[in-house]
Amino acid sequence: MGVIRYLKRHDNAYLRAGLVITLGLLLLVVLSRLLSGGDVNAMDASSKNLGISLSHPMGTDKFGRDIFGRVMYGTRVSLLIAAGTVAIGTLAGIAVGAFAGYFGGLLDTLISRVIDALFAFPSILLALVFVSLLGTGTWQLVLSLGIAFVPSFARIVRAEYLRASSRDYVAAARLQGASHLRVMFVHILPNVKSVLLSSVMIGFNNAVLAEAGLSFLGIGTKPPFDSLGQMLSDARGQILSRPLLVLGPGITIILLVLGFSLIGEGLRKQV
Repeated sequence: MGVIRYLKRHDNAYLRAGLVITLGLLLLVVLSRLLSGGDVNAMDASSKNLGISLSHPMGTDKFGRDIFGRVMYGTRVSLLIAAGTVAIGTLAGIAVGAFAGYFGGLLDTLISRVIDALFAFPSILLALVFVSLLGTGTWQLVLSLGIAFVPSFARIVRAEYLRASSRDYVAAARLQGASHLRVMFVHILPNVKSVLLSSVMIGFNNAVLAEAGLSFLGIGTKPPFDSLGQMLSDARGQILSRPLLVLGPGITIILLVLGFSLIGEGLRKQV
């Protein structure tokens, strides 16, 4: 209900479209979870390679598994990985960027140089480096992507803190005897949340794509936690014979990225 009231108060086509797409996918994930009543990875030799039907909206694969159920399961895995990635990147990025932007000076210079050096490499390349150090697996993937996303969030937070540090309300808080940590995270942080929230949505977008790319290369999730990228990797040899095996996860990735991108753009226009 809160989302509906918010949309009524704000005439923002980007935000509306993004929420419709994203919430629609989340609703399908929840409903598929409730209606499946079993393990979507369970194999059934009697149901191999079935066509589209009411019981199997996308048919079944060569192991007799329902494709639609597996796509929804993969969507859930991909979203959880993206959420973990963004959480790590955001929290660490806030800490790094806040200290750099608030204190400035030598600390800001050192942190900024490190961030600039990391920005010379694409996030997915940094993630590949961390995966090679931490090993493959779902949790290792989340940690690797999260660390790779820290520089982007830190740069955004640093810029906002540099602007906010000279504001009157910050000077007033200091005069009242507030500690540096209180000023940074109680007074300044709430005033940069709008920009940060937009960046988080874009982070979700990038995390979904990065996870899909790494899993497609075989260095992401491992069975039974098959993500959308892993499903694409498994089905790449059946593009012509069983196109739904590819179209299902592929279109879902596109919709997730589109939904988060529209939400991020809508929030940016609200700032």
